[in-house]
Amino acid sequence: MISNAFARRWSALVAALMLLGAGPTRAVTEDISFVAEHLPEVAMDNRYASLPLWSPPRVVNTHDWRFGAGVGFTDMSSGALGISGPMFDVSVEHPLGNWSLTAFAFYDDFSFSGSTDRRPLDQPFVPTPIAMPVAAEFDGFSGSMSDVGGGVSMRRHLDDSWFGAIDVSAGVLWQSVKLDNYVTNYIVLEGPDTGAQGFIDYSATYTHFTPFAGVAKSWEFGSWSLTPHLQFALPLPRRAMEARITGPGFDLTGDTETNGAGKHFGDPSITLGMDVTYLPWNLTVDVGSLVTQALFEPLVHEAIEKNWLL
Repeated sequence: MISNAFARRWSALVAALMLLGAGPTRAVTEDISFVAEHLPEVAMDNRYASLPLWSPPRVVNTHDWRFGAGVGFTDMSSGALGISGPMFDVSVEHPLGNWSLTAFAFYDDFSFSGSTDRRPLDQPFVPTPIAMPVAAEFDGFSGSMSDVGGGVSMRRHLDDSWFGAIDVSAGVLWQSVKLDNYVTNYIVLEGPDTGAQGFIDYSATYTHFTPFAGVAKSWEFGSWSLTPHLQFALPLPRRAMEARITGPGFDLTGDTETNGAGKHFGDPSITLGMDVTYLPWNLTVDVGSLVTQALFEPLVHEAIEKNWLL
């Protein structure tokens, strides 16, 4: 449920702040389909955390168009399975008094990879002759993910609030998440189907309109500015995840909604960042998202053990 995911994110925010001095979170061994869903969803969260929304106010005057470009990198894993790749965005901003209008586009290019991994085989897409869940070994985990889209946002500068001068922003983006050749081989390790082999293919394309909103506060220190920001994004609609599974004597295709497991792809996202900007060069690094995405995502998406957003 969306409300449960929203609650988990707020709980994760509190828990992660308490765990700043603790060691890394140990992930639960979740089944293969759980991991296959959450790896691309966390990559989507990393994109929301990286949206180009919070340019330093001082470098924008009331007559200029301001152009920007950004680059990042995602690297995350669950057990021996992972996803990594570069992230790119471009933006243009035009101030309108105390308001500013921003248009942006992004392209993220990720690759799935993995070595031999053991975890439960289960899948909520279609009934199969194999009794599940069951212990299995997976290899050949591979494929690619592209997240392509663009959007617009309006930002308002408020001189007076409970926290002094702040910026608030809201907008909407469209995105297309394509999972291509997203495949893993499996072999059943126990039970009546021991030795059964096949593959699961999670390839599909999911599109979303994603409204988002956020708040930020900036401080300037000579040639530098610090801008902590809190953002919320809600990809709509949630999608039924699709998959194909093969095995001894069967080749089946289905999705979670048709199989009575609901629509789960596309989670609400809460991200917390801290932009550090060198004003003479207008060069920004989001050191806050580097830390908070590494801490929050293993709490929100239980299967994720590592999530680096650079």
